[in-house]
Amino acid sequence: MEHSYLEKRYNVMEITSVAGFAHIKGGMNGSCKDVYFLRAIGANASFAGDIARMDRELTGRMAQGGGIYHRTGPFPRSIPPDEVQVYAACYEAWARTGRRRLFTRALPEASGMGELLGTACLKTLEAYHKSNENISQSIEKNFIIKLLYWTDTLALSCLKHWDPRASMKFIAQGIVKEQEYLFCYYLTLLGIDVLLLQNEKDIDGKLDGLHLSGTFILGEKKAVYLEAYDRTKYEKESRPQPVPAVAAHPQAVDLRRPHPPGNRKSVPARTAATGAGSTPALSGAGRALGRELTFEELALKAASVVMIALHGSDGAVVGSGSGIMIGRNGYILTNDHVARHGRFYSVRIENDETVYQTDEIIKYNQFLDLAVIRIKRTLEPLPVYQGGSPLVRGQKVVAIGSPLGLFNSVSDGIISGFRNVRDVDMIQFTAPISNGSSGGAVLNMYGEVIGVTTSGYDAGQNINLAVGYEFINSFVRGFR
Repeated sequence: MEHSYLEKRYNVMEITSVAGFAHIKGGMNGSCKDVYFLRAIGANASFAGDIARMDRELTGRMAQGGGIYHRTGPFPRSIPPDEVQVYAACYEAWARTGRRRLFTRALPEASGMGELLGTACLKTLEAYHKSNENISQSIEKNFIIKLLYWTDTLALSCLKHWDPRASMKFIAQGIVKEQEYLFCYYLTLLGIDVLLLQNEKDIDGKLDGLHLSGTFILGEKKAVYLEAYDRTKYEKESRPQPVPAVAAHPQAVDLRRPHPPGNRKSVPARTAATGAGSTPALSGAGRALGRELTFEELALKAASVVMIALHGSDGAVVGSGSGIMIGRNGYILTNDHVARHGRFYSVRIENDETVYQTDEIIKYNQFLDLAVIRIKRTLEPLPVYQGGSPLVRGQKVVAIGSPLGLFNSVSDGIISGFRNVRDVDMIQFTAPISNGSSGGAVLNMYGEVIGVTTSGYDAGQNINLAVGYEFINSFVRGFR
């Protein structure tokens, strides 16, 4: 089967940490794939530990069929003479096809990679010519020979079983030479997410001027020694264990996030804020009926709220949270702090005996404490309030979630205030919640989601917070 070239969208989500890069997975929209090409500048105190943690986590996921991962050491300094002849022949064969189909020693015609490699090499050459005037044919040929040799020696694990839908990640440290940098760009053209660890030195202004990669700052520039990546070691550590069946009431861990009082700021009332490009309005059942729903009718909305069991690296259930069906194609909205505690997840849905397991985190934002995971099932999403009129204190609400693992409990209360916590507007409400409610739905009386439960205060009586609908609408745009 011949693999066709896919167009790319770069760095769609803002990434600000090594962990953020490890967890992000670019989606696909038709024949276009989202990829990430980033440079982490400098190093912080946890740099080496964060890289080791990423090695362990992504290798574990790979061992369980959850994507492809490789962190390389230094690039080969030279190519053996006999290898030069092999890849020179590959270059000449590419030229004979009008630079359409290209193969390597390890990826021959039977691999079906010809069109994909050929197009990626051509686009990489365009970038090479852009930064260098008057490149001769021999210089170009030598560059392609290097590109193909590095493909087989450094990136074969990502390409041998190439799947555009898979999460493929490639990490390299200290990439400052032009051809090495362009090779990393070439990998992104093949659908591979690339992170360059520029802890001591970064690329020069000429390469940066090509605007091929994004950056985030970790700390000051300094030398940091990283142990060589040992895939075998991490595979042994993460060898899959039998996964226990999810109990009806899994033990919950403390997923609540009390915020320090010094960051609270009262906001007496809230104005509508849909903004340009927000999700198209979806009417709640109550609006369609022209009336507010009864509590019994609102309780039926629990069919679109799920319980999420969190599994650790050994497969054991380590906690639970809640989630809201947000898109028909399996998309579930929850809290980032819920998703972050699991290596993978088991999702339970009312009136469905199947337990849906997934490790797909499609999108997350630590600042807003929101995340989207995905299961393989068609869902009935809840509508999100579009802000036709402002929310007010005293307004009735219903909260649905799985507190302490008690599947889809329904409670009622009122909006008791509006708070700004770390520059995020939140709804304070009185409907009772407990650990495990995080990620659940806060509904208005029309059955529309006005908030996602995110935290509570153990020291207070029914003092609970939810991320508001304005942020939700922006965050889930595109998943409808």
